[in-house]
Amino acid sequence: MHFLTARHIVDDLIRSCSPSSGDLVLDLGAGTGAITAPLAATGARVLAVERDPEFARRLRTRLGTTTNVHVVQADARTFRLPGKDFLVVSSIPYGISTALLRRLLGPRTTRLRRAALVVEWGFAKRLTEPLPRSTELAWWAARFDIRLLRKVPAYCFRPSPTVDSAQLLLRRRSRSTARGEQVLWALLRTAARQPTRSARSTVTALAGKGAHRLLRRHGIDPAAPTAGVRPLLWAAVAEDLAAR
Repeated sequence: MHFLTARHIVDDLIRSCSPSSGDLVLDLGAGTGAITAPLAATGARVLAVERDPEFARRLRTRLGTTTNVHVVQADARTFRLPGKDFLVVSSIPYGISTALLRRLLGPRTTRLRRAALVVEWGFAKRLTEPLPRSTELAWWAARFDIRLLRKVPAYCFRPSPTVDSAQLLLRRRSRSTARGEQVLWALLRTAARQPTRSARSTVTALAGKGAHRLLRRHGIDPAAPTAGVRPLLWAAVAEDLAAR
């Protein structure tokens, strides 16, 4: 395990997520509490999730008198996420990054509003590519604004890993309709399976007439290959199609 120890990175993480008093904030993989403790000082309600029983015990001892912190010994990959709006501020273990992001960003019913995360550098670069490499990454990018804020050098951790990390900020985009998300998934899946198919052909297959005008309205070249259209633009097209 590699623990984030650079206080200036922790402070910047919290500041970027801007939790307010009363917000529900999760620290997934809380470890020694390097993020949990200063997060509690914001007045937010903090849920510190830690799998290791000894670290969980130490967290309870350290923060036992802090009334707005609740420590849960659980695996962040299976822990039941809140059924109401929540934020996440966390330095995510490299080995479970994909699994955690899948849980947070994947479900249509996710209640995640914002997240400030430290993840492995290469993973962060893949997440923030303008044209994601997979349907899943495109799905996340269409529904969340994912920004790479800074590189976090390996020396900010103890023990130091062999690679650098990155600070990410994720914000939920405007809520879309259930039907809009169904259409969006169909568009993204087509882009992955038939990357050279034209945007006009793809939209026509779903909606019939009017594809050319609809695409132009959203600044998309109708002749462009589906794989060359940014996920956020597909999300806008999907909502228009769903409203018909």
